[in-house]
Amino acid sequence: MKKYKLVTGFLIIAIATQAQPVLTMNEVRDSVIKNHPALKMLDAEARSMDEAAKGAYSWMAPEFGAGFFMTPYDPKLWKVMNGQPGMGSVMLSAQQIFPNRKKQEAEFAYMNAQSSVEKQKKEVLVNELLYTARMNYYDCIVLEKKLNVLEENAKLLQFMMQSAEIRYKNGIGKISAYYKAKAALSETENMRIKMQNEITQKKILINTVMNRNTAEPFVIDTSYTWMNFNQSMFDSSSLRKQRSDIGVIDKTIAVNDLARQSEIAKLKPEFGIKYDNMIGWAQQPLRFSLMGMVRIPLAKWSSKMNKAKAESLIWENEALKNQQLMILNEATGMAATSLSELELKKKQMNLYEQQIIPSLRKNFQTMQLGYEQNTEELFTLFDAWEALNMTQMDYLDQLQKALEMQAELVKVLEIK
Repeated sequence: MKKYKLVTGFLIIAIATQAQPVLTMNEVRDSVIKNHPALKMLDAEARSMDEAAKGAYSWMAPEFGAGFFMTPYDPKLWKVMNGQPGMGSVMLSAQQIFPNRKKQEAEFAYMNAQSSVEKQKKEVLVNELLYTARMNYYDCIVLEKKLNVLEENAKLLQFMMQSAEIRYKNGIGKISAYYKAKAALSETENMRIKMQNEITQKKILINTVMNRNTAEPFVIDTSYTWMNFNQSMFDSSSLRKQRSDIGVIDKTIAVNDLARQSEIAKLKPEFGIKYDNMIGWAQQPLRFSLMGMVRIPLAKWSSKMNKAKAESLIWENEALKNQQLMILNEATGMAATSLSELELKKKQMNLYEQQIIPSLRKNFQTMQLGYEQNTEELFTLFDAWEALNMTQMDYLDQLQKALEMQAELVKVLEIK
């Protein structure tokens, strides 16, 4: 009964998967964008920065004070003496600094723009998450196709083993190749178990990026389409518009420019007013003091830090611009390599599909017919089966690499 275990295993898998929902790559994409907590985190951080920017137009708190004013230490002098009023009074004081409007506007523009960097970073993370999901999804497609090949080839092995048993019992065949086929059947079962485990692991990763229960069952849609790429899609000007990591640097440069303007605006003067009311005692009249104030941060000893910060932001932006060029050069080179390799894989697969696999399948069918007519030996039939099986697996390996190249190109172009 052992020789029927593999076929039984495939039947159990087929029955189990029929009850599971089919999950397409588009559904995976939508679920990742909607549910991944890291994306929600970036949304919350951007909202936090937007809320913080509303405080840019706030004023400094007013200052109040109360105490003695020009009061002698000797309490005797506080009283009326010889018709002269006493000395000293109680002072109530209030002070307010009025913020510079241009300084506030520059600070608001800087703070309000900071969230744009986080929003752009979200697009970078979306691209990375979708790349992870797409790579694992493509791997599952190929593994499912390999399982189908194993199922088909296991049935052929079953036929060979049954025929060899009958021939041996009737004394018209040798049993030696029978054990070779039996070993191949066991190896096929081993490969099935291994591939099924790989599919389970990759489905766990797909569920993880969708923020679902890792054990959530689903079926892979094994259909796939080839995207039409051309070299013009990967030139520097096109990539600059499409790449979100380039967008992050653009936003950072813009924020740095606003930060520099804010630092310069901090050098503008601010005005204030101070009012003091003196309530005298012992026949002293009410008195007051009204003063205008100005803060002058433009003074050399108080402006060094602001000027240094403004200068450093100029060079930081220069570094970011060079980083952009580096990213574009790397992306362009990687895209050209992946595109060339993808085209090569497609040509190789076309040869497999149109010539190599059909020829080996016809060879096996010819050997199978000859074996049934007692003109071929089981060894030659097994060799034909082995060549067909290995070639089909090689073809699927090429398909997996090609799909990985497509995933790389989709990532470079950030196609959602």
